[in-house]
Amino acid sequence: MTIREAYAEASSFLQRSGVREPQANAERLLEHVLGESRSGMLLRWAEPFPAEQEAEWHRLLARKAGGEPVQYIIGEQEFYGLPFLVGPAVLIPRPETELLVEEVIRLGRLFWPEGGVRAIEAEASPAGEPSRNAAGSPVVCDVGTGSGAIAVTLASQCPLWRVLASDLSAEALEMARRNAERLGAASRIDWAQGDLLQPWIESGELIDILVSNPPYIPEEDEAGLQAEVRLFEPRTALYGGTDGLVLYRRMVAQLAELPGLPRIVAFEVGMGQADAVSGLLRQAAEWDEVRVIRDLGGIDRHVVASRA
Repeated sequence: MTIREAYAEASSFLQRSGVREPQANAERLLEHVLGESRSGMLLRWAEPFPAEQEAEWHRLLARKAGGEPVQYIIGEQEFYGLPFLVGPAVLIPRPETELLVEEVIRLGRLFWPEGGVRAIEAEASPAGEPSRNAAGSPVVCDVGTGSGAIAVTLASQCPLWRVLASDLSAEALEMARRNAERLGAASRIDWAQGDLLQPWIESGELIDILVSNPPYIPEEDEAGLQAEVRLFEPRTALYGGTDGLVLYRRMVAQLAELPGLPRIVAFEVGMGQADAVSGLLRQAAEWDEVRVIRDLGGIDRHVVASRA
């Protein structure tokens, strides 16, 4: 059996097993087993399938036929061009979250154009808030970091920024740390285990940019989720209470407990939640702008509040 025939046979098997996008899944598993890129695999298309890899190949196909996400099977998912380790303890990074990262980078570079050493004055401003030097670098906090996709990407793209990252799950934090180490960003990220903003409230951190992709699926929507998501991804990273908004309410309420209000707050939200989350932010503070950003599917996916 050639590599091409193995791919065709696997695609048919996954299709009969009810797997969505059987060809794409078969291709990705085949690249993983062969240790090849797509172009490398195609160059070997007519070669015999390696006999020593057959047992592993069939084992992985059986896992995929059972509904397990291919990202968990191969242990990796690309995000913003970087290969992130993933496993059942963390949510699989989604492409739409890349748009949230892009907006944070855009605004961060606009507000802190020099991007140099962080400069925050020790003395309070007349308004009672700690004063921040707009020419310095921001402190950005990723709440509910999961695999570390947001935090590590920001630390990689903006190496002079100081990045904080927190998660309630010790297993998720361990995965995030591993990703930071393998992607060369470990020295630029401070980690904390705890509930939402609580670790940074307790430490008295001055946060300039708050970014979060919290659990936002309403619990009543569980039955309608794809089996790959419902049965395999961590519940604590999926569900946001009865209406999906519980964690947004809590984080927005916690803003008042920080030593200073962030200049940028950027949230990813679920379908139909943008207006409600925008309203929560407007009630909590005075902002120059509260924007809603649509994803590539036309869904209002991100809410970004900012003040100059």
